[in-house]
Amino acid sequence: MSEQFDNQSLKQKTAQGLFWGILSSGGMQLLNLIIGIFLARLLSPAEYGIVAMLAIFTLIAGNLQDSGFGVALINVKDIKHEDYNSVFWFNVIMSVILYTVLFFCAPLIAKFYHQPCLTSLSRFIFISFFFSAVGISPNAKLVRALKMKEKAIISLTALVVSGTVGVIMAYKGYSYWSLATQQVLYSVVICFGRYYFAHWWPSLHITFEPVKRMFSFSYKVLITAIIGTVSNNVLTVIFGRLFPSASVGNYSQANKWNTMANSLVTSTVSQMVQPVLVQVNDDRERRRRVFGKMMRFTAFLSFPVMFGLALVAHEFIILAITDRWANSIPLLQILCISGAFVPLYAVYQNLFLSLGKSDIYMWLTLAQIALVITAVLACHSLGITAMVIVFAVINILWLLVWQLFAQRLIGYSYWTMLRDLLPFMLIAAAVMAVTYLVTMPIKNYYLLLVMRVLIAVALYAGVMKLLKAKIFEECVEFIRSRKTK
Repeated sequence: MSEQFDNQSLKQKTAQGLFWGILSSGGMQLLNLIIGIFLARLLSPAEYGIVAMLAIFTLIAGNLQDSGFGVALINVKDIKHEDYNSVFWFNVIMSVILYTVLFFCAPLIAKFYHQPCLTSLSRFIFISFFFSAVGISPNAKLVRALKMKEKAIISLTALVVSGTVGVIMAYKGYSYWSLATQQVLYSVVICFGRYYFAHWWPSLHITFEPVKRMFSFSYKVLITAIIGTVSNNVLTVIFGRLFPSASVGNYSQANKWNTMANSLVTSTVSQMVQPVLVQVNDDRERRRRVFGKMMRFTAFLSFPVMFGLALVAHEFIILAITDRWANSIPLLQILCISGAFVPLYAVYQNLFLSLGKSDIYMWLTLAQIALVITAVLACHSLGITAMVIVFAVINILWLLVWQLFAQRLIGYSYWTMLRDLLPFMLIAAAVMAVTYLVTMPIKNYYLLLVMRVLIAVALYAGVMKLLKAKIFEECVEFIRSRKTK
């Protein structure tokens, strides 16, 4: 069956994909919310901090085992079984090598953080590398076919299974091992689910020629992914080295909720942007229109979600995971402001990848991480909050640099970008400000949280309807059409 689609089919599959993307992301974040609340109530900031210290090693190892070939598979026009098979065996070999190296490096990791327990803990967590690696090829096949419904089922099942086990273990007193087990089990279920729905299996006819052909594209994606991982986790590494594990835990908790919220939008959009843009690469004008619409849709969702979380951060943290996590509240509010722009980065990044411009993606990310590390380290004496503020400001402003290259590549101008994004940003900010003022007299945290959410949602939807925002009308129409089926 061909993986290419005509105009109408592409439009239908994009709408269906976005629907299932939203359903999956929403369901994932709801489950993450519930599981996260249980775990945060059962575990301490210090226990969270222990596992958070290993995040960067896990993520970089994941980048290395993928080596950018997952993205490269999506971009191959006339793909064959040997392309998937070549990437599969390459990733299996890489995962075995990486696990072996990190197994023997575990004592060094423990020594760096002054936490002896990390030796055995890291060796267990790193088992997930193998399952993540062997699931890359079938995942690419699912993405190419825009099978977002199947991906949603896989993700939700994996989260329910791993989250349930994690909570039970935390309740039984297994401390940070419950978080570690949750991570490993999640990778296992995801892996098996991908094979079940992709209906693809590797063969023993092994050739690495496809990997060689994709290398010039994939190595840039790999370097960029590693740099991005370092960028997203640099504060955890610095905090883990300079501050007690409880401080790392507070930042990790704040960053977790921030990431959960912005990934609700990011995962919804990013899983569709690249395969859709690849389909319209031959039509420059259509590509620019599709890209602009993706930007507007992303802004329409991202700004109210992230600004709204910043608005309710205090009462949410106190009610959900108790006041022992109070120190994470200001960090969460800061991260939410910059987190509103994270999904927009994903749209730009997928544009460059769809055009085969992984080198631009790589160098822009490299420059960003260099700037972040320099600026954050320069102000480390001012404390954690100041470091997070600097991190957030740079991440917001750097979006303008990405826009410069988008303008050169597809003619998407700064003026067009501002016209697409600013209305949603300003309306969301105004809605949250009005909501804050209206609800100030409310002292009961439960009532305050409920009223702020209800008022903010009603105001934002009302303003969108009053202004007849096209994106809002299309979303409403699509939801109505789903109900009539």
